[in-house]
Amino acid sequence: MPKLTLYLGDIATDADADAIVNAANESLLGGGGVDGAIHMAAGPAVLNECRLLGECAPGDAKITGAGRLTARHIIHAVGPVWLDGASGEPETLASCYRRSIELAEQQDCHRIAFPMISTGAHGYPMGLAARIALQAIKASGIWEARLWAFDTEAHRLLSRLVEMDRVDTYMQALLESRQPLEEHYEAI
Repeated sequence: MPKLTLYLGDIATDADADAIVNAANESLLGGGGVDGAIHMAAGPAVLNECRLLGECAPGDAKITGAGRLTARHIIHAVGPVWLDGASGEPETLASCYRRSIELAEQQDCHRIAFPMISTGAHGYPMGLAARIALQAIKASGIWEARLWAFDTEAHRLLSRLVEMDRVDTYMQALLESRQPLEEHYEAI
């Protein structure tokens, strides 16, 4: 399972990531929030690459160089707009993370910085989006997922979810080992 690290602030400042995932819009030409901050920091070379790539459908991602960022690549992932949770949003968001990871692995990127895709202007509830992100990341072969939250409330929620996920993973391993749980109470 990948190492999970949490950060608060501007994902474009991540100096240790091999690739930074951008919560992009379909045009890939920049916008507000994470998308705007990444394009602003990366500079015009990335915008020019994005123009050559054309549009990107929700659930998909495309990769460019990183321009002025220290990462090697930017992965532009287009997440769904939240409607009601029953209009394919979970599947589209999961596809977005899987596709981002696939592109990163193709470029031999092992430390990936992820924003919480679709939780800003697209309105996806943070808790639901974070669970989908964690599930996709855990199923991958990347070494480290560097999870970025844009504010303290999101960071606090993400921290709790990551901790709950770690406890769930530990409990599942215990159940699969078929050892009596009483022997492991002190470890929790």
